[in-house]
Amino acid sequence: MRAYLLLMAVSGVVTYLATFLVRKMAVKYNIYPKAIRERDMHEKPTPRIGGLAMFLGFVVSLVIAAGIGWFDIVFSDPTPIIAIAIAALIIMVIGFLDDLYDLDWTLKLAGQFLAAGVLAWNGVQIVSLPIFGITVGSFGVSFVVTVFLTVLIMNAVNFIDGLDGLVAGVVLIGTTVFFIYSYLLAQQISPTNYFNLATVISAIVIGMCVGFLPHNWHTAKIFMGDGGALLLGLLMTTSALTVTGQIDPASLNRNDLVPAVLPLILPISILVLPLLDFVLAVVRRLAAGKSPFSADRLHLHHRLQDFGHSHLGSVLVFYFWSASVSVSCLLLFLTNIVWVVLFAVLSISASLIYTAWPAVKKYQARRAHV
Repeated sequence: MRAYLLLMAVSGVVTYLATFLVRKMAVKYNIYPKAIRERDMHEKPTPRIGGLAMFLGFVVSLVIAAGIGWFDIVFSDPTPIIAIAIAALIIMVIGFLDDLYDLDWTLKLAGQFLAAGVLAWNGVQIVSLPIFGITVGSFGVSFVVTVFLTVLIMNAVNFIDGLDGLVAGVVLIGTTVFFIYSYLLAQQISPTNYFNLATVISAIVIGMCVGFLPHNWHTAKIFMGDGGALLLGLLMTTSALTVTGQIDPASLNRNDLVPAVLPLILPISILVLPLLDFVLAVVRRLAAGKSPFSADRLHLHHRLQDFGHSHLGSVLVFYFWSASVSVSCLLLFLTNIVWVVLFAVLSISASLIYTAWPAVKKYQARRAHV
């Protein structure tokens, strides 16, 4: 665990310093939009190239991890790591250009498919599920499923990037839960070696989010932009994919059915609200005859503020739901189903109450004036 904590610290410090430098550079050279868009929630022009700093944090942390002896087994096969780095570079470049020039959505989507294809082609894909050796199918089927899930999750993360601290916080919560899961699973499968690529990537992402959040907390001094949001979505998916590829299905017994499928369940559960927002946005825009990636001010985080939540309150709604669902899934791996259900009922109830609280306050106010 000390090795992973060290890696988180390195990633956090590097990302924090890189974000500071990128922010200063953006302000000095006026690298930010001069106009405020109708859907924007900030009141003055703000740099939105924080994704560049997050990418630097990722790359530097990955290089340092490669030089730490603890992680030798992770870097013994460089192919998937190189593929992840190339995919991350593609996403950073396409996101960075979009943050500067507002690229056409078809070009952005093509870049996302290219990055996902690089991952899948080099073996970072759903090769098998750790359920009695079940395989997904042929290389072609696995390739298509992997690319689809990667692009879906990247866009789900990107679609909620509309409030200060929202994406970094949600990803931090979800990735921390996934880190705990992958670390404990590695202990179960290989008691003498707890190191695997999924946990390394998760540790780096945790550090990236911790390092970026101080600059992005309300009122934000810099935004991560598409470059950062798409990068986080890519790395979250990558962590899950590498778990499905590295776990030996034969090493698990019949009592491990639920924990075994968590590599695929967790990313989806963590992003339940972003995925819902993504689906609703696509349906809404297609029904209006618009591009599914055209911008509007009808995302869930916008609706929460219209509903009566403050900026921070809207962000906390996402935090509470993400923590509630993801921790409930993690508990399936750790404890008896009774405790899982109890925690899920209590946490989801609390999240519902907090989400609906503005309506409760309005009702109380009306009753007070009757």
